Amino acid sequence: MKKRLIKALMIVTVAAAVLCGCSKKDEGKVKLDPNNPVSLTVWHYYNGAQQAAFDQLVEEFNASKGKEIGIYVEGYSQGSVMDLEKAISDSAAGKVGAQEMPDIFSTYADTAYELQKDGKLAKLNAYFTPEEQAQYVDAYISEGYFTEEDLYLFPIAKSTEIMMLNVTDWEPFAAATGSKVEELATVEGVTEVAKRYYEWTDSLTPDVEGDGKAFYGRDSMSNYFVIGMKQMGVEIFDAKNGVVTLRPDKDKIKRLWENYYVPYVNGYFTSFGKFRSDDVKTGDIIAYTGSTSSAMYFPDEVVLDDGSKAIDYMVLAAPCMEGGENYNVQQGAGMAVVASDAQHEYAACEFMKWFTEKENNIRFAAASSYFPVRKDANTVPAVDEVVAKENLKMNPKTYDCMKNILGRYDTIKFYTPKSFSNGFATRKVLDYNLSDKAVADRALIDEQVAAGANRSEATAPFVTDEAFEAWYEEFCNALNNAAK
Repeated sequence: MKKRLIKALMIVTVAAAVLCGCSKKDEGKVKLDPNNPVSLTVWHYYNGAQQAAFDQLVEEFNASKGKEIGIYVEGYSQGSVMDLEKAISDSAAGKVGAQEMPDIFSTYADTAYELQKDGKLAKLNAYFTPEEQAQYVDAYISEGYFTEEDLYLFPIAKSTEIMMLNVTDWEPFAAATGSKVEELATVEGVTEVAKRYYEWTDSLTPDVEGDGKAFYGRDSMSNYFVIGMKQMGVEIFDAKNGVVTLRPDKDKIKRLWENYYVPYVNGYFTSFGKFRSDDVKTGDIIAYTGSTSSAMYFPDEVVLDDGSKAIDYMVLAAPCMEGGENYNVQQGAGMAVVASDAQHEYAACEFMKWFTEKENNIRFAAASSYFPVRKDANTVPAVDEVVAKENLKMNPKTYDCMKNILGRYDTIKFYTPKSFSNGFATRKVLDYNLSDKAVADRALIDEQVAAGANRSEATAPFVTDEAFEAWYEEFCNALNNAAK
């Protein structure tokens, strides 16, 4: 009798395990109950049109696939990317007053990597078969593998960099100087054109010396360093298994210094607003390099002290280091799933699969200026098909960016560094070290000019080999300290 009872209990236990799907080794058996749906919370940083598009898709999921299988999703914007990062880190650390960790959250690889080290993230390859992963752009999937075996970050939408040009103000300059758009294909070409533009605008007011206007600015300095170095054949962050070797090759770093810091302190480049699209709007520059997701913010008019004027635009490839390989940055936050139980992890992955289905993902991309992540969605004809079928209203600048990148996708090499310990802090050195110095030194030069100095003479000490050597030593020390 006792043996029969034990046998019966074993059968019941095994059956319950299969029905509940609680074994992490067999997530395909996880069962959800439509009458008692699993609730998921998603934190993201989308705002405006991006948030509206995300919320609409979440609502549709809840009313269709989610209702059918037993999942209910609620999305919450945490504000900016930095606000989201702080909310996640505070929550993960259990700080007083912090909210409970969400089930899914948008994040960049550096942040996700630190959380994964602490065991906070679910292993997503347990829920995505190799065949399912193969449906996504290979580079997008590989970015989320923090170890050779385990996927922790899933691609939802991606972006890269482009160059946006105010064609209205470009045309009279080009006609007067013989400048060609083709010159903007290289970083060095942009520097030459910017110098020419400064000198041409200075010549328009012969009675005022040294009042030329800046031509160009860029949003992400870390991208400038990472991609510029990669184009020249060096990974500045050579990371393997979470450990980084810094490779700030001196000669190559000097080329980057000569094509950002030097033109900046000379007045050929500048930065005033939070983003360079703001500087186009105020007429302080007429071209910038920035994320494709920023295209929708490129202004339709320039607002000056004496009024405003409408402007047209052109989308160009992000400039490449002269003689370098055609690498573009691969960016855009993915989504991570908080480690919890099989039901919540499985439900989170089911939502992400649905969100990245071809039509759903293109709809989000069309509204948000991001790119879809599946191979079958990552072409101009695929986008055109869904836009026509769904009668989507797509921002013309967003479409032109998408057409520019997807139309030559096979010729671009996309790159993002592997994640490593202290990667966030080290990347911040690239973002601010040189750009802050350029702003500060330009202000010193302007002070000397205001006091009566000649601008060329005031600038000269800042752009010598000795000045580079002093900065380079400080830059390398800052990188090393951040990476420790």
